[in-house]
Amino acid sequence: MAEIDTPEKRLNPFSIYNHLRQTTPIRYDASRDCWDVFGYEDVHRILKDPGAFSSIRGVVEKSTETILTMDPPRHTQMRALVNKAFTPRVIADLAPHIESITNELMDSLIDRNKMDVVHDLAVPLPIIVIAELLGVPSEDRKLFKVWSDTLVKGTDVNTEEALKQISTEKAQALQELTSYFKEIVGLRRTDPKEDLISLLLSADIEGEKLSLQEIIGFAILLLAAGNETTTNLITNAVRVLTEQTSIQQQLLENSEWIPGFIEEVLRFYPPIQAIGRVAASDIEIGDTHIKKGDQVVSWVASANRDETKFSNPDVFVADRRPNAHLSFGFGIHFCLGAPLARLEAQIAIRAIVNRLTDIRFATGSKLAYIQSTFVFGVKQFPIVFDRK
Repeated sequence: MAEIDTPEKRLNPFSIYNHLRQTTPIRYDASRDCWDVFGYEDVHRILKDPGAFSSIRGVVEKSTETILTMDPPRHTQMRALVNKAFTPRVIADLAPHIESITNELMDSLIDRNKMDVVHDLAVPLPIIVIAELLGVPSEDRKLFKVWSDTLVKGTDVNTEEALKQISTEKAQALQELTSYFKEIVGLRRTDPKEDLISLLLSADIEGEKLSLQEIIGFAILLLAAGNETTTNLITNAVRVLTEQTSIQQQLLENSEWIPGFIEEVLRFYPPIQAIGRVAASDIEIGDTHIKKGDQVVSWVASANRDETKFSNPDVFVADRRPNAHLSFGFGIHFCLGAPLARLEAQIAIRAIVNRLTDIRFATGSKLAYIQSTFVFGVKQFPIVFDRK
């Protein structure tokens, strides 16, 4: 988006979203050939209506198709299947293990009285959890991080050369991931384990087994979407703690606030800023006519700050209720991994406020934003602290 054209704006774009929402709540951007939608009610309408706003992006290669790029009825069938792996009970049962991983990661660095939240905690925690869920060997976790970063990468400049370079890098990452998971699937066919790949291999939809492409597509989606979103959620939560230091003590004294605190982080600093759809037919949004096939970008980060939906939307309220943010989407495409992301973030923040005190952003450090318009996060977040 042309308005977000400096590092400072990329690190804090919300005043720009506010201005655009209040002046041009729906506008066509010729340079990007898409419609931008900024208001809460309009974004909510788009996300909840897959019949009018399709998730299918043009010609989708079967090898890279996922439930994100499917419409009903196939989406409904796939979603019902993979939901079995993410039931509330399954997620809740992971809590003790996630707590153990979190404390092991913190044990290794707490004596230094400093850490890079991204590198030391927010990246390895979700990667370890997802790698274990998929049945990936521990020695391959670093590869997962490289692939994950590439799949969500964007450009700083909207030029044909830059877009071509990013497209080439993503195609290479997808090819490598596809080859990797083909090997894992082959191993699980002959030697099933207690992991998601084995579960998907044994499952069927109306008597029909999932194809190799569908299994690989789901694994790639879980890797890219799950890792990046949770990493940014944890990092953004610590960013809030350093920007509003009184909240550290509030959460320590009121641990029951932590789930609500995480929801407010999701609203205030959403890991995913925008969600793309395609108009399935000619349609009106307000007074705006959108043609069939037009790209529509719903700016969740703007909707989450809409003053007609949230009181004092630019103020972080740790125990805000209600909090109907749209950071995990809405409707049939509501983020499959949301319960797991929430759980990991809650556990990480609980460990941080219980074990660390006087948490501060490291003086003299500079923040570097993640190179993706749709993602809100930073590449590193150095902090200093005292241990309890």
